[in-house]
Amino acid sequence: MTVEELIKESERALIEPFAIADEISEYNQEKVLKAFNKHSIALRHFNPTTGYGYGDEGRFSLGEVYADAFGAEAGIVSPALLSGTHALSVALFGVLRTGDGVLCISGTPYDTLRGVIWGEGNGSLKDYGITFDCVGLDEQGKFDKEKIQKEIERIGSRLKMIYIQRSRGYELRDAFSVAEIGEMCAFVRSLGFDGCIFIDNCYGEFVEKQEPCEVGADVAVGSLIKNPGGGLAPTGGYIVGKSTYIDQIGRRLTAPSIGNEVGSYAYGYRLFYQGLFMAPHTVNQAIKGSLLIGKCMECLGYENFPKLDKTPADITRAIRFDTAEQLCSFIQSVQEASPIDSFVTLEAWDMPGYDSKVIMAAGCFVEGASIELSADAPVKPPYTAYFQGGLTYEHCKYALKIMLGKLL
Repeated sequence: MTVEELIKESERALIEPFAIADEISEYNQEKVLKAFNKHSIALRHFNPTTGYGYGDEGRFSLGEVYADAFGAEAGIVSPALLSGTHALSVALFGVLRTGDGVLCISGTPYDTLRGVIWGEGNGSLKDYGITFDCVGLDEQGKFDKEKIQKEIERIGSRLKMIYIQRSRGYELRDAFSVAEIGEMCAFVRSLGFDGCIFIDNCYGEFVEKQEPCEVGADVAVGSLIKNPGGGLAPTGGYIVGKSTYIDQIGRRLTAPSIGNEVGSYAYGYRLFYQGLFMAPHTVNQAIKGSLLIGKCMECLGYENFPKLDKTPADITRAIRFDTAEQLCSFIQSVQEASPIDSFVTLEAWDMPGYDSKVIMAAGCFVEGASIELSADAPVKPPYTAYFQGGLTYEHCKYALKIMLGKLL
């Protein structure tokens, strides 16, 4: 079978999953558009500001639009939030205080957050006397309710936050669906927990019809160079949730006496608004690309996740390889198919924040933007590539031809 024949056969098999993805995209596009309309977004909201940014309509209204689109009471959207890790860090330090306890119920958080949590002498949560415990998942990669209940009882009154990482990170488990997150929100509340339920929402935005704040979460955090930036936002992060928490977090982002009253951006806000408007469609393109790649790889005998009989809960796909050479060759083929820096030969390196060498393909218009076609992997067993993004389905399909050409 040729590469072209394999792709066409896989597309025919994916008619129903593609239709589901289109329905979700249409629903979310309408939701975002209604948020724009509700807040009467106009050209003046794109205007640049300088200095303190008092009365910055663009910044203020962007937070309101995000809050509505994500089913939250309030929101912060800022180019000063430099990455998903930075946004998560700011939000954690905004909510937590010395002596507080956090319980992560989705396993160990992503590599780059571990120094924020357990770092020694670097200003981590641990340095500030904040404990952070983790509950592993069960054998099926799902929330372990029995262990969660025991840990909640053990930590007791110190417990101020339940933390959930929605995406898989560098794990083989599936991302958690919004329904699963909602079930766990209800479960921990039934145990008497009345603190903050905090969601790392990276890679999951607009993949489903609902967002975590619509099913019981108090705070959700993510990066604008992932899903919600639509491939247009040049930088930034967002934090949405209950007004009380957003106020606390704003005072950490700026200063305790100032909070969300300040913040300017001399380059204007058009790309942030336009990126959010494009996000449901762009995410749809990435989901379709992920499904196609997953189907083709499955046909060739490569184990990958999520399984194709499930509706994806985020834009990432994990693909298992037998050797480090196969893994690196796959990542290199993604770079080769990129519009930017396609000529670069990738090598694994000691990337800051990771505990092993990492190889990363990101030939993107926005540096490191994982809503654009990208892939990365820690070079260690089990040899697993984590593939995500794709601004257009056509680009995903073109890249797949190159990948399959090498594998075949």
